[in-house]
Amino acid sequence: MSVPRPNPLLSDRDVDFQLYEVLDTEALCTLPAFQDHSRDTFALLLDSTRRFAREVLAPTYRPMDAAPPVFENGRVRVHPAMRSLYAGMVDLGLLTATRPAEVGGQQLPLTVHAVASAYLMAANLSAYGYLGLTLGAAHLLEVFGTPFLREHFMARLYRGEWTGTMALTEPQAGSSLADVKTRATPAPDGSFRLQGSKIFISGGDQDFTDNVVHLTLARIDGAEGGTRGVSLFAVPARRPEGDTRVPNDVQVAGVIHKIGWRGLPSLVLNFGESNDCHGWLVGQPGRGLACMFQMMNEARIMVGLNGVATAAVAYQESLAYARERPQGRPAGARDTARAQSPIIEHADVRRMLLRQKAIVEGGLALLLTTSTQADLANHAPDEATRKRAHLLLDLLTPIAKTFPAERGFESNALALQIHGGYGYSSEYLPEAWLRDQKLNSIHEGTTGIQGLDLLGRKAVAGGGAALHVLDEEVRATTARARAAGVEPAWSDALEDALQQAASLTLELGARGMAGEVDAMLRHSADFLELFSVVAVAWRWLAQAAAAKDGLSRAALTGAGGSDRAFYEGKLAATQYWFAVEVPRVPLLAHLCRTGEDSYARMHADWF
Repeated sequence: MSVPRPNPLLSDRDVDFQLYEVLDTEALCTLPAFQDHSRDTFALLLDSTRRFAREVLAPTYRPMDAAPPVFENGRVRVHPAMRSLYAGMVDLGLLTATRPAEVGGQQLPLTVHAVASAYLMAANLSAYGYLGLTLGAAHLLEVFGTPFLREHFMARLYRGEWTGTMALTEPQAGSSLADVKTRATPAPDGSFRLQGSKIFISGGDQDFTDNVVHLTLARIDGAEGGTRGVSLFAVPARRPEGDTRVPNDVQVAGVIHKIGWRGLPSLVLNFGESNDCHGWLVGQPGRGLACMFQMMNEARIMVGLNGVATAAVAYQESLAYARERPQGRPAGARDTARAQSPIIEHADVRRMLLRQKAIVEGGLALLLTTSTQADLANHAPDEATRKRAHLLLDLLTPIAKTFPAERGFESNALALQIHGGYGYSSEYLPEAWLRDQKLNSIHEGTTGIQGLDLLGRKAVAGGGAALHVLDEEVRATTARARAAGVEPAWSDALEDALQQAASLTLELGARGMAGEVDAMLRHSADFLELFSVVAVAWRWLAQAAAAKDGLSRAALTGAGGSDRAFYEGKLAATQYWFAVEVPRVPLLAHLCRTGEDSYARMHADWF
């Protein structure tokens, strides 16, 4: 049986290193938007969130995984702990932490909010899911909502009185939002009457707040087909009428039984079975997807953080297990009377742990860099900096969503492997985290969709303008690494890999411009993988430069062994990434460039 032990969820030392030694997050306080903050105010949020995550939220993960929500008498009943958990998360201030004072916010950088959120996700990602969805819905109403929606819906979402959802997917459409069929009929009072069905609606009903607001895609009667005919509506489960709220003809048609994320219900919802489902237009008619992309892009970064957090908590667990689990003896030791060695002494276990470390800490670095670009894109005082950050943010978002999900699943599988037979049992937690991780490559746009988005839109937009920005950033990092004394071959390898990626992008873009769209996009998944390897190599080189600087400081100050060990571990992980992953870039580029067509020419009846 498993022995409960405290799990730090994420390494505080690594978080502080990434925030202040690699990124210099405190420099964001020079921006007017964040001028009231400092490292001290960042610490207040992070310390309170870490404490809540470890002491309150983490102990509820296993009970919520074992007792998923149930559907009774037309309503969803979630785990009874959620009422106090949600109130506690709201009290942390995370719903409004990044928002301006006029909507009750503290106007903290997204970079700091992302780290705080990651602790909660690592503790219990299903519980955090309600908060993350509500924040996205409220922010969407803040930007695009009418005064009525902001007063009656947004304010309650931000105060934590209600929760929110994204209601996009339909049974017949899946990820193809151009095929949305839910109808919206104008009503004399200025609202609309909705009819249709939605599926996989996370948090679509619960019993710990008074209401749920669904940000819903629908087609106004008479609208054109395709995505340009889709509008966005706010549809509450219970609508306001005077001083009361009445049922709004939003029915739960069923609960989807998931292998992971068991604390957050995924539902089928029917709107307007009695022709009395009221919805309010958000933004302009026919611009629903344009509005929704704000919440979807925020959600993609949130999914990337989910991936990092779920891989991180499993890495911390497997690391602790490897240090305490005795098994076997060193190679060549034949004396069975000799005490067994902890399995971390076995080279293959260290191999698996190092790969986990490279994925987890590389993924966190990627997400924090993406979040920093979002802070600059939204709050830099000059337009040129904002535009530059937007370009890099757009380019990084599909990578930041996908890498932690795909490689995070591999990292979670390694955590299970390190636990051996115990890992393959429900008495230990790695199998549950493995189940949770798989969803991250599916929701908010599958890996295949992210590859199409990166190659088909983001990388080639503006003649490759985002690639020019990335090239400048990479060259700044390699210059810093060389100045710090980092192994020069790593900087050379990164610059070469990026040049291969850039030239490949131009070549594939030219094929698309010539009408050879299939040839351009055939290996978009490999293109995404290639850019993921390069982007994470960039962030590992930045960590190596900071680690070298840290070792120099330690030598001058006589810092303790723990600091030196931390920095040496960073350099070993960087070495690993450049030795094992970066050499894959030429092969991936070759697949994209040659258009290897085995699967493309495969007929359905050949399988």
